Amino acid sequence: MTRVICVASGKGGVGKTTVVSNLSAALAALGKSVIAIDGNLTTSNLGLHLGISMYPITLQDVLRGNANIRDAIYYHHDGFKVVPADVSMDKIMSPDAHRLLDVFYKLVGDADFVLIDSAAGLGKEASASIKAADEMIIVTNPELTALTDALKLAQLAKRFETENIGIVVNRVRNESHEFPLSDIEGFLNAPLLGKVHEDHKVRKAIAEKRPVVAHSPRSVSAQQFMAIAAKLAGEEYKVRMPTLYRMWGWLRH
Repeated sequence: MTRVICVASGKGGVGKTTVVSNLSAALAALGKSVIAIDGNLTTSNLGLHLGISMYPITLQDVLRGNANIRDAIYYHHDGFKVVPADVSMDKIMSPDAHRLLDVFYKLVGDADFVLIDSAAGLGKEASASIKAADEMIIVTNPELTALTDALKLAQLAKRFETENIGIVVNRVRNESHEFPLSDIEGFLNAPLLGKVHEDHKVRKAIAEKRPVVAHSPRSVSAQQFMAIAAKLAGEEYKVRMPTLYRMWGWLRH
């Protein structure tokens, strides 16, 4: 059965697209078939993260009725498929939730997971992706501003009857001002799917246009993405934290 999951964030800059690209690669590494869709039609970034931003046919072409959805599916060398959005100004559009729903569900049966990289925030574009999906993952940082916006996002999903299946806390630095993970679960009333530490290897992987899961598979962040993907797939994956990380976390406290 295909799971159609919108990956959303209450604000920009929390690393939502990074989460989508890495969960796609991680699920593929676990043997799952995945289609990643760039649902951000105004500031499209998924293709840029994956090193293939100039596609001949994009999601905008499909939504405008100029192409079939299967003509807009491209294979990525890290084992999953991508439906990109156009990055050019003349293709900017505001999607309709019912049209997105029609497009997404044409993919049901073609993959185990359809992951939608929604627009950030709470506007019409993000709302359309959330409404069209069956499930939602919230990506946030462990900081008050990000969590406050994430709470509004959770309320929006409830209004649309989209199941909020959990939280990914990204860019964790283990600093004293950060919210404890247990408090985040209670604040957003959703289970924690996993956390991802701030990692220079993620930034390097983005610069080299690959998911860190494929670029630096032994890094802590790559293992943490693998653990989140495993939880989604109903499998187990143990993160092996280097001694330096464990010592640093102990010293911070």
